[in-house]
Amino acid sequence: MNKEQKSADKYIDLHAHLDGCITGDIARKLAALQQRTLPTEDDGELLSLLSVPDSCENLNDFLKCFDLPLSLLQTEEALEEAVYLILSDMKENGVIYAELRFAPQFHTRKGMSQEMAVQAALKGLKRSPIPGNLILCCMRGDSNEKENLETLELTRRYLTEDGGVVAADLAGAEALFPTEDFEMLFAKAGEYNIPFTIHAGEAGDADDVRTAISMGAKRIGHGVRIAGHEDVIALVKNKGIFLEMCPTSNRQTKAVDDMSKYPLKDFLEKGIKVTLNTDDPAIERTTLAREFTYMEQLVELSPEQEKQLLLNSVKAAFTSDARKEDLRRQILS
Repeated sequence: MNKEQKSADKYIDLHAHLDGCITGDIARKLAALQQRTLPTEDDGELLSLLSVPDSCENLNDFLKCFDLPLSLLQTEEALEEAVYLILSDMKENGVIYAELRFAPQFHTRKGMSQEMAVQAALKGLKRSPIPGNLILCCMRGDSNEKENLETLELTRRYLTEDGGVVAADLAGAEALFPTEDFEMLFAKAGEYNIPFTIHAGEAGDADDVRTAISMGAKRIGHGVRIAGHEDVIALVKNKGIFLEMCPTSNRQTKAVDDMSKYPLKDFLEKGIKVTLNTDDPAIERTTLAREFTYMEQLVELSPEQEKQLLLNSVKAAFTSDARKEDLRRQILS
C-alpha cells in the first residue's frame, strides 16, 4: 500500500457470530458475572482456548474454540452483557453498525428458552453504544427441525426494521447437511416475509449458492466457492445478491486452498455486490480494520474499492432506509 492509500476508518460488520466474538477480556467479565472460574487464569492459555493460531489446521480446530464461549452464554444476564460488550468492542475498533447473529437453540443448556435468549440479547442491544441488529440462526442438522421452526417463529414475532431482530440465517455444517434440505423451512420464512441470509459456498459448493438464491436468500454468507463457476457468478450478479465475505475465516477453515487467489477483488470487478466482514473475530484474532488491511496487502484493494465494499454493506444491511441513509452519509464524509 502506498502513502496515498489510507485504510477506511469507519466500518460495517454484517456477518459476525456472537459466540465467535468472545475475547479473553469478555470471557473474564462473563465468568465474574456468573461467579464462575475459567479453566485457566493465564492469558496465553485462555487465548489458546478462545482462538485458533494462524496455523489452524482444519475446521475441527476452528470449531472447538466455540466450547468455552458457549458455556459462558447460558444465562440471561450473561447473554445481555455479552451483546453489550461485543458491540462496545466493535465501536472501539471503528465499527459504526453491526449485525450480530446467534442461534437461540444453542443457549438453552441451563434452562433458558429460546425466547428468553432472544429477549436477553435484545436487552444487550438496547445498551449498545453503536446501532446494531440481531439475526437469528437456524442450524443445519437432522434432528433439530422443531428447534429451527421455533427460531423462525421467534424471528417472525420479534421482527423489526431496526433496533432488534431483523432477519434469519441458516448456519452450520454445510457439507454434511445440504442447503436444499431446508427448502421447506425457508419457504415458511418467505411466507412470513422474513428477510434472510444463508451460509453457502463455504464448506459446500457453488450449487449450494444457487440453491440458496432459489430459496429466496438476498444475501449469502461467504459464497467464496462460486469462484470459477461463471454461471453462478452471473446468477449472483444478475439477481443483485450480496456476498458476506470473511477472508481470515476462509483461510483458517480452509474454505479457500490458495489465498493468493482469493476472489474478493475479482468478484468486485465483475460487478458482484461484495461486503467484507469478520465472521468470528475473537476466534480468528482479527478485527474488521485488520480484514481491510489484509485485503489491501493480499489483493491490492484500492481505497475506492474499500469505499465500494462499505457502500455495498450499507445497501445490504437488514435495516431501515433512514438508518441506511445515515450510514451512507458517515461513509462518504
